[in-house]
Order: sequence, then C-alpha cells, then structure tokens
Amino acid sequence: MPIAAFLASASLTSGTAYATPTYAAPSTPVGGEAMGSRGLVSPAGVKKPPKSQATSYVIADVTAGQVLAAKDAHGKYLPASTLKTLTALTLIQKLDKDLKVRPSKNACNQEGSAVGLSPKATYKVDDLFKALMMSSGNDAAMALAETNGGVAKTMSDMNAEAKRLQAYDTVAKTPSGLDKPGQSSSAYDLALIARAGLANKDFFRYISTKTAKFPAPKGHYEISNHNKLLWRYEGMVGVKNGWTTKAQASFVGAATRGGHTIVVSIMRHQGGFWDEVAELLDWGFSVRGKAAPVGTLVDPLPEAQAAPQQAGSAPATKVTPAAQPPMLDTAASAQSGYTRTVGSVVIGGGLLFGLIWLWYGIRRKRGKSRL
Repeated sequence: MPIAAFLASASLTSGTAYATPTYAAPSTPVGGEAMGSRGLVSPAGVKKPPKSQATSYVIADVTAGQVLAAKDAHGKYLPASTLKTLTALTLIQKLDKDLKVRPSKNACNQEGSAVGLSPKATYKVDDLFKALMMSSGNDAAMALAETNGGVAKTMSDMNAEAKRLQAYDTVAKTPSGLDKPGQSSSAYDLALIARAGLANKDFFRYISTKTAKFPAPKGHYEISNHNKLLWRYEGMVGVKNGWTTKAQASFVGAATRGGHTIVVSIMRHQGGFWDEVAELLDWGFSVRGKAAPVGTLVDPLPEAQAAPQQAGSAPATKVTPAAQPPMLDTAASAQSGYTRTVGSVVIGGGLLFGLIWLWYGIRRKRGKSRL
C-alpha cells in the first residue's frame, strides 16, 4: 500500500493532466461529402460566387445551418488570430467577467499585436475580452489564459470545446493564434465556431463593439475594432480577422439581413480581402433560399460530463495571473501525454527501486543482528 501511494504521488510530479472529453472524429467529411472537395463547390442554377484569392473559404447561412458554397472547406491552415474566436468562446463560459486581474509580465510582453496591458494596472476580465476581440491583443489572450489556470489548461479547454463543436480540423497550441507547429483550423471550423459564438450574448457584444474605453495605469484610452466591415458593410455584426507571415490573412465575418445571418470565413489570403468578403456576403444573401445548399453546419455534440477539478488548482475567481510562473507554464504546455507517461514511469520506477533496496537493507541488517 505505501508503494502504491508513493507511485501515485510520483505521477503528479510529471505535470498536471487535464481530463479532455473524448469525441470520435467521423470517417466522412463533416457537413457532407461535398465538404471534402479541395475545389470550388457551389449550387447549380445560380451564378457562381465572386472570385477570391483565398485558398480556402466557406459561405454559410448560419440561421438555417446551411453551407451555400465552399472551396477546400476542410483544408487545414494556420488560423492566426481567428483562433481567438475559440479562445473567447471557451473562456467566456469559464471566467467571471467582473473578476479583476493584474496581468503578469509574461502576458504584457507577448509578441505581435497588443492592446498595451501593464503589470501595474488592474483589469476586469470583461476588459480583457474586449481587448482580445476588438484589438486582437495577444497580451490579453495570455492574461485570460493565465486567469483560467495557465496555458496548458486553457489549451486543453479550447481543444475540448473544438471537439464538442465537431470542429475536428482545429488544434489550438496558443491562446492568441500565434503560429506554432501543429496548430491548425479550417474555413469550415471557423464557421462553426463563429456560429456558436454568435449565440452567446457576451461574445456577440465584444465582436460588434466598434470603440470602447480601455483602462490604463492612469485613466483610460480608446480602442477600436479591427474589423473594418463594421463601418463599411450593411448588417455586419463582426467576428475576427487575423494575420501572420506564415498564415497570411484569415477572416471570419457575419452579417444579418432579413432575419438571416450569413457567415463568410476565409483562410490563407494574400491580404486586402475586405472588398472580396463583402462581395461573398452579398452573394450569400442573394442565393439564400433560392438554391440547394452544398453542405450543412453540424450541431455541437451533447455536453460531456465535466471533469473534476484537479487537486491544488485554484478556481478561476482566485487566480492572480502575476503569480503564474511563465517558464513552468510554457514547459507544461509543451508536454504531450506521451512525455507525461514516460516521466511518471521513470520517476515511479526510481522510487520503487529505492523502496525495494531500502527493504532489502533492513532485512539484511536484521539478519546480521540475529547472528
């Protein structure tokens, strides 16, 4: 019994394991057979969608759950900051928006786009979500991840949410969408994530806000939404754009007219896509209800039973991001299930060997004392 206890405690030293619900990916393309095509798929009897420089895109009527046209819908590409849609959708459900946090230096020093967080200032989680979705703040993404218990836990939560939505092309490796090997999404998945986000009132509020006052160490300053179509396109309610050198431009946007919401998601575009997206949205509204859809937007899977909270992990409402150890957190996020298993076996085996050697020594000593 003591040996078992020692081995159980040893397994905890190899990194915190977070239970992720298991969902089996289907063997056929999600959304219908046509969604597996790498080329353009559009309905017969209507004009084809306007040309786009995007390598991959989806035009969908999210109100009806129908894909109106697609090109390489399930092609896996780097999502850049469009991944923040999954970050927001996941963490809005977990964090108290009125919770006040002080960001760590690690969060404040994130590379790329930033809202300008300061470790000397205190922010509400609500402010951080605005910074995430309006200003595409990588610093806000890290601060939210730390508030949720760290990067490793947040990646586990995000990937579980992606699987629940049946967004099987999506693998999150960073909360911000900054490029990392193995990270991916697809135009189809971005449409699924956007649809789920639009149904959440706080998500909807963040993506549709044009300008907002943002806290500073002294006073505040104004931030504005990076989605230019909020000012240009009739009925636009927003969602998110992204860009990195490797990913190139990506975007997922939603507009509502006549009681229906059309979503357009594009990936791997050279840039300057705003007019193209507007034309794709126009096409979606023009053919909606007049042509047979080429696919469907699948519904989320039933909620899996929540995993029990790990011993020693603080609830989100008590987390202070500044107290997070960034280096250890980064190392933990880089661990795989395989490395954790190997670590557990090595440490546990070492302890077991030590206990056997100790037992042998005691028996030997007792044997000598009897002579």
